Amino acid sequence: MGMNPGSLLKLKGAKDKFESAHPKMVSFLKTTFGGDIPEGTVIEISVTKPGEKPVVSNMKVKDTDLELFGELKEIITP
Repeated sequence: MGMNPGSLLKLKGAKDKFESAHPKMVSFLKTTFGGDIPEGTVIEISVTKPGEKPVVSNMKVKDTDLELFGELKEIITP
């Protein structure tokens, strides 16, 4: 079951706006996730909301995650 064309166009528009607003983040994501992410890689993310302490989480990439990363790679790299 695929996405409908309207949803794909909406997603592309949101992606284009994000790329325009955050070029450094897009460059980071393309550099980091554009290549191979081997099993055992640790990915950590930190989110700091205004006036709050940072919340940090991480994950170790498992072999079961590699298919998802392959799909994401196709989305972020032309």
